[in-house]
Amino acid sequence: MIKKITVITGHYGTGKTNFSVNLALNASRNGEKITVVDLDLVNPYFRTADFRELFAENSIELIAPDFANSNLDVPSVQFDLGYLAGQDRKLIIDVGGDDAGAFALGRFADSLNAYNTELDMLYIINQRRNLTENSDDAVSLMYEIETASRMKHTAIVNNTNLGYETTAEIIMQSSDFAREVSSQTGLPLRWTTCPAELAEKLSIPDIFPVNIYVRPLWCI
Repeated sequence: MIKKITVITGHYGTGKTNFSVNLALNASRNGEKITVVDLDLVNPYFRTADFRELFAENSIELIAPDFANSNLDVPSVQFDLGYLAGQDRKLIIDVGGDDAGAFALGRFADSLNAYNTELDMLYIINQRRNLTENSDDAVSLMYEIETASRMKHTAIVNNTNLGYETTAEIIMQSSDFAREVSSQTGLPLRWTTCPAELAEKLSIPDIFPVNIYVRPLWCI
């Protein structure tokens, strides 16, 4: 069960969008009414707007900038997150990477923060992603995102992976890293993701099996 609003943030390339897609699909299949908001105005390559057909097949509403999936990428938002939050659906908001992407979220901070206990802001970490390979760097970036967005994270999601090359060993090796980030921030480690086919091989608590939906750049 997810809260009324779930905001997904993190470093570029940590797998925010793929996690958001999996989270939305899981919630919809469990009977939740879900709206996914694509708030990634920075990265034109990996965005939830690429999944309109998949979402439609699973009764998931997608809200995205008008220019998503076109050859125009401009920093423009034509929707009101405060209004969407008031609807009878749960929101999953996929935010652009780093503090640059979080500035767009900051525009709606007052409206979203009003939901307080009904809001989760999940910080996605991936030890195999350049520039966040150690806990100090990952934590520093998290606080930069909070400053830019004017919002506070509520939990950590360990999404350490190498795409299709992910192994159980890679995920196990990231456990200490994830615990260090959790300890330094005082935030709980909500989930550790893993490819669905590896879930039974891992003895880690709170495993979140995922499928890979985001296409590699060279396949676009």
